[in-house]
Amino acid sequence: MRAVIFVLLCCSPWGASSTWAVIETYEFSSPDLERRYHALSQELRCPKCQNQNIADSNAPIARDLRVVLYEQLQAGASDDEILAFMVARYGEFVRYRPGMDRNTVLLWAAPGLLLVLGAMGLFAHFRQRSSQVHAALTDSEKSEIERLLQEPRA
Repeated sequence: MRAVIFVLLCCSPWGASSTWAVIETYEFSSPDLERRYHALSQELRCPKCQNQNIADSNAPIARDLRVVLYEQLQAGASDDEILAFMVARYGEFVRYRPGMDRNTVLLWAAPGLLLVLGAMGLFAHFRQRSSQVHAALTDSEKSEIERLLQEPRA
């Protein structure tokens, strides 16, 4: 009976087979190298999966990239050298946070531009709306408003 339950759990979509994660153990010469490894593996995108970083991907190419990353860290390469190597080999797409250059300047500037354009649009909308409300008043209504604004408050 236990064997049947075990097989059902392992083969079911909610069983153990669907919860397997990427588990790799590397021996690092220092805690700093291990910290850098985890940070870089979170930043590098899997070329096959495209929506996962290499730390979370089970694809063979991601496994190979984790090995290359480990070997380069152990060889003493800096983070910038490792990222430059990966970009040279797989293109800028491999980075979740691409560098600033002429190809990505619009990507980096778009949020600020959209914020400024949105603020300008809101300002123009409210300015036009207030002038329309003020223009819709008759002369007697305008004079009544002025009189009420001039009265001292009690």
